[in-house]
Amino acid sequence: MSSNKRLQDLYELFASIKNKKEAEQLLKDMLTPKEIQTVAKRWWELQELAKGESQREIAKKLKISISKVTRGSQVLKEGSGGAWLFLKRLKGIGRRAK
Repeated sequence: MSSNKRLQDLYELFASIKNKKEAEQLLKDMLTPKEIQTVAKRWWELQELAKGESQREIAKKLKISISKVTRGSQVLKEGSGGAWLFLKRLKGIGRRAK
């Protein structure tokens, strides 16, 4: 199976999740607890960046390197828009004017 087909299957898998319980079950079966925490930190980081929190404060709160926070900032600036879509849908946070 090609890597593109595997990715398409993964996207289809995520698109089929119907609720939080199913999401939790899938994540617990597919990822280690540490991996889940890493993803959760990234989501929190993106929320804080979108709200205008400084990269240094986020790094300090999460006890991660500033370079990891900078990567999250780049996602918001130059990514596909997926993070912004869910920030708006789930948290009511829209893109700030430049």
